[in-house]
Amino acid sequence: MPWACSLVTTPSSNPTRKQSNKQSNCVRWHKLALPPMASPRLVLVAPLLALLVVSAGALESAGGTTTNGTSADGASSLASSADGADAGIGDGSLGSSGTQGMFTLDRYGGDALAALTLASRLVFAAPLLAWLFTPGALEAPGTTNGTSVDGAAAGTRARPLGSSVFALDRYGARGDGRHDDTQALARAWKAACASPRPAVVLVPGGRRYLLKLVTLHGPCRSGVTLAVKGTLVASPNRADWSDRDRRLWIVFRSVGKLTINGGGTIDGNGNKWWPHSCKINKALPCKEAPTALSFHFCTNLRVEDLKIVNSQQIHVSVEDCTNVQLARLSITAPDTSPNTDGIHITRSKDVKVTDCKIKTGDDCISIEHGTHNLHVSKVVCGPGHGISIGSLGDDNSRAEVSGITIDTVQLYGTTNGARIKTYQGGSGYAKDITFQNMVMYSVKNPIIIDQNYCDKNNPCKEQRSAVEVSNVVFKNIRGTTITEDAIKLKCSKHVPCHGITLQNIDLKMQGGKGATESTCQNAKWRRSGTVIPQPCTAKNYEYEGLELSSI
Repeated sequence: MPWACSLVTTPSSNPTRKQSNKQSNCVRWHKLALPPMASPRLVLVAPLLALLVVSAGALESAGGTTTNGTSADGASSLASSADGADAGIGDGSLGSSGTQGMFTLDRYGGDALAALTLASRLVFAAPLLAWLFTPGALEAPGTTNGTSVDGAAAGTRARPLGSSVFALDRYGARGDGRHDDTQALARAWKAACASPRPAVVLVPGGRRYLLKLVTLHGPCRSGVTLAVKGTLVASPNRADWSDRDRRLWIVFRSVGKLTINGGGTIDGNGNKWWPHSCKINKALPCKEAPTALSFHFCTNLRVEDLKIVNSQQIHVSVEDCTNVQLARLSITAPDTSPNTDGIHITRSKDVKVTDCKIKTGDDCISIEHGTHNLHVSKVVCGPGHGISIGSLGDDNSRAEVSGITIDTVQLYGTTNGARIKTYQGGSGYAKDITFQNMVMYSVKNPIIIDQNYCDKNNPCKEQRSAVEVSNVVFKNIRGTTITEDAIKLKCSKHVPCHGITLQNIDLKMQGGKGATESTCQNAKWRRSGTVIPQPCTAKNYEYEGLELSSI
């Protein structure tokens, strides 16, 4: 068995006890029960400890004396008691009684400086020793034979100091894309969420982690980052979702200071779901499918530098959140995939979406009830249904949307460009909205407000109430359309749109064949700068004898 010994041996007045005293300054490693990280820690602190011990020995040999009768030459006996038994590091004490372990001037020949120097160095050594033998001080608890530690225990034991990284593999994850790693993620999250310091849940690169439905709850003690370096992939078995929870896959709930990044991939395995949609097979009943990433009641949220692909339904949903930034996301699904919105925002405020590329089978960005102070910029969209505010007012509901800016967007081959859509029968408002600096290529409906939106199997009946649409600006928009009606303002007869501004618009037919037109219905609008097509030259509508095509 190896020994760890100090560099100073303790002479004894009894020669027969010399070997015993030598061993009393040694520590058998197995008695210390070193934690897994003790060896690398010892490499770090060994030189410091050696310096302290050598200094202690040098100071004592220079003239220190001990009480309780030690050798005449003044050699050190810091760790020895009166009977020569070890009372040092081995049993966790520095001295037993009396002046043993005390730094008196008598012990150092009246040299106050030497005594104070040694005392201060040993005081400095105490936290080093505590750090050396504290389990879990550098990393999260590990696994044994592939079995992860219990999540609750991990949450209380892990006290990251130098690094707060909680890797999935250390909680039992296989990362082979076949075995279920859901509980490994849940345990790693629980431990990270309990950390008093900012923590990182690491999804290692080059591996695929299969997940079923998982909800990661807050609040957490400090900020948490989910660093996705590899791939999180949804279970291909639809039976893993019950009818009650089939709308969700990876959910973050009530988490503050949450960041998700890492450059990895979140794969919804949507091709296992899309054929079963009623939009693909009309004979099937319409059922929900999971959203890849859902954020509920989160604050100070950052989702950055990720690839999110082939979601079962919506890719990213932000609900009831505050202070959100979505940046540098690549969101991709086939243009035939049903209901695969890129980013869905509802009942949230102070949201920024920037530098994202979105190619899906539905809205690139959908903005619904309760969204306030949203800024979207530098987004490339298409294929898909464009950028939509709505649907609002479904089933006679109230909707409130305000403070929306869509800026610097490119759209390629989308069904719509800048769209606001509301149902008849609703109430509330959509106001203070700006679409600006947009370039469109082969877009079917470049600019459209539709207060009579209906996606039901049967025609929607006319109703007298509607969500009020006002103070909307379409500014600096150019490009090409594949339909003649480049501008459509189809507003409610009972609650007309008003305060609509068209400024510096240039929309032409794809290929340059034919002229574009505009349609206005129950809309109060005004023009600024050059607007092509000329606003509402094809049709002008009157409402109760009042011309509403311009104000």
